[in-house]
Amino acid sequence: MNNIQRIELETKGIILSQNELSIYLEEVGLNPTVEYMPYNESNKVQIYQAALSILESVANNPTLMKSVKLDDMTVSDFADSIQSRIDQLERKVRTMKQNIQSANESSVFMLFDN
Repeated sequence: MNNIQRIELETKGIILSQNELSIYLEEVGLNPTVEYMPYNESNKVQIYQAALSILESVANNPTLMKSVKLDDMTVSDFADSIQSRIDQLERKVRTMKQNIQSANESSVFMLFDN
């Protein structure tokens, strides 16, 4: 599975062209055709950042935010749902970045130096 296939998994239901997905991935520093490495935490963070950018773009589309009535049922929760998902992804990205930084920092220091 390459990075573009992984971002498609993360953003199911949002239909974008391969070129558009490639741009989102390149903006966060990922090559779309390179194999996705699930064990690499920074790769995961970049995928989530790209997904966050895609969701923010969708949230900026005013035609999707209007109320729609289908068979006596109002579908107006789309804006709330997408904002909730954006907030979740932002928290996840921040947490993962902190975990990566703390893993890279050493907990041992030199008390005495010659």
